[in-house]
Amino acid sequence: MFFCAISGEPPQDPVVSQKSGHVYERRLILKYITENGTDPITGDKLEESDLITVKANPKTAAPRPPAATSIPALLHTLQNEWDALMLETFTLKQQYNSLRQELSYALYAQDAATRVVARMIRERDAAREALASVSATMGVAPAGNGGDVEMAEAEGEAGGIPEEVAQKIEETHQTLSAQRKKRKPPTGYVHRPRSRPSPRNTPSLPASPSPAGITALAVSTANPSRFLTGGNDKIVQLYDRSTDKVLAALPGHQKKITHVAVTDLLLSGSTDKTARVWAHDTVSGEYKTRAVIRTHKGEVTGLAMHPTNTLVAMASTDRTYSLHDLTSGSLESFTSLGVHPDGTLLAVGTPASTIQVYDIRSGVVAASLSPPESTPFTVKTLSFSENGYHMLAPDSSPLSQSGTCLRGEGARIFAHKSWEELVRFEEGGEVADFVFGAEGKEVWGATGREVRVWGLPA
Repeated sequence: MFFCAISGEPPQDPVVSQKSGHVYERRLILKYITENGTDPITGDKLEESDLITVKANPKTAAPRPPAATSIPALLHTLQNEWDALMLETFTLKQQYNSLRQELSYALYAQDAATRVVARMIRERDAAREALASVSATMGVAPAGNGGDVEMAEAEGEAGGIPEEVAQKIEETHQTLSAQRKKRKPPTGYVHRPRSRPSPRNTPSLPASPSPAGITALAVSTANPSRFLTGGNDKIVQLYDRSTDKVLAALPGHQKKITHVAVTDLLLSGSTDKTARVWAHDTVSGEYKTRAVIRTHKGEVTGLAMHPTNTLVAMASTDRTYSLHDLTSGSLESFTSLGVHPDGTLLAVGTPASTIQVYDIRSGVVAASLSPPESTPFTVKTLSFSENGYHMLAPDSSPLSQSGTCLRGEGARIFAHKSWEELVRFEEGGEVADFVFGAEGKEVWGATGREVRVWGLPA
């Protein structure tokens, strides 16, 4: 162990004097030689050239200072290190507690926000239910999606009828309206029997045997001997009365048929929420499915052909109605539905006894009708008179072409304005659907498993 002869401490850069053999710290001895020129121990003359560097092993650790070699000094050092460690631990605990408080506040804020959102959703749903109840009583828009206001507005921008379809409706309206105002019922058309007729029951036409029940009936205007039925058996059938044959039996619906219509195409609506369109295949001679319309989320409760013969209107229990172009299959976006004979008005019924009449071209409500009775009822059927001046609801359809005879609930015919009962048909039981035949000389009715045709005495 070397110690500097001047400082008494282990030197960091040791040198030894050739003359005296004493060890010095280089910087200290050089300073002394510069000031005095002699050896500080012996007093002899000493120069820098007389100093020899002492080389030690570079791996040797520097000796500890004397203050760190005693037990009290070591204890003091350990105490300082312990205090520093405890202070750092205390600081970390403070930061940890601060982060816990921030996380707790964030969780509380999130929970509060979730509760507010849940309450607003409940209030929104309650408001929608109240609006639906009020709408069912006072009238609703033609197609509501039940979504948020922003979504409804966004979808509303893309709605409406295409210009070419609206133009076609307007042209049909102008043509039919001009003709209707000047037209008189055809010669030989039965306006009103002068005496009570004794209806004769023509031969019954059997329908599908199981399960029982014809629920919808339509007679072809182009060929009055043909008629279309639908029933609880989920089958649509086309008959030819002149030959007493079934021309086509068309399966496809999953539930009972509610409405049918016949033109060049065969149409049917069902409680399975769909409507089907069949077209005649000239090659095979059979009717094949042309389209399946899956627009509505509820049961199809109304189906009617537009006077253009290219558009079909549908109504549903989902409180919407839709108009479809049968030539392209495109969609323009209650308990019953009826189309005005001029083709510009569409009437839909609701379960709360109200009737909304819409302008098909714009979708705007043209009229809202409510009965004077206080007891609500479901508007199951709607029918415009052929002359376009009258409309009947809820179970009194259709009007005859002359606008003077109408069908009451069950199988009864009343005179318009006087409401005198002209005929009551009791044969065959309850009548599910009821239409007038050609020139008002026949009455067609769907009764159970049969289609019955009543006519005036020959």
